[in-house]
Amino acid sequence: MINRAGKTNVQTTQVFPELAWYCVRSQRGHEQIAAIHLRRLAGVTVFCPRIRFKKSSRRGVVWVTDAMFPGYLLARCALPKMYRQIQYAHGVRGIVRFGDRYPTIEDAVLADLRNHTNGGEVTELNYELSEGVQVKITGGALAGLEAVVTKVLSAKQRVKILMEFLGTKVEAEVGNSYVLPQSVYPLPA
Repeated sequence: MINRAGKTNVQTTQVFPELAWYCVRSQRGHEQIAAIHLRRLAGVTVFCPRIRFKKSSRRGVVWVTDAMFPGYLLARCALPKMYRQIQYAHGVRGIVRFGDRYPTIEDAVLADLRNHTNGGEVTELNYELSEGVQVKITGGALAGLEAVVTKVLSAKQRVKILMEFLGTKVEAEVGNSYVLPQSVYPLPA
């Protein structure tokens, strides 16, 4: 185990590699703050993947950026040497450990994660509307209703939807910005 002075205790059996990736716990919602402070430390490399997606709000559909792993980020360092600086960095709650072991993340796993995020830290989730996609209407007079897209009218930036309204199936046309995909279902035959 690593003590408060940043030195390893004799009773631990873990051998620390020179440099390795570790999982760092941050205050929830403060992953970016922790990442900024850790990046300021010499000898620490940080990877804090985030996703950007559309979300329904009172103002309509808005773009939101959130942590891919809420409450966690990844740091590469020589842990025995950097333990104290990482542990007490602003926004950090601790370094993930299991008993007296600090698990490391393999470089190959991290490379796959970086490939998934196209080398950057922010991945944008695309919402391609297509026939058969179940959507929720987020604005206008029909807000809150669920429907199925029957036709995409790309030139008008609108979609035709089929929904159940007052006990009957009704087809309507709404703007793309007023619908959020829920899940994909095939159109009924």
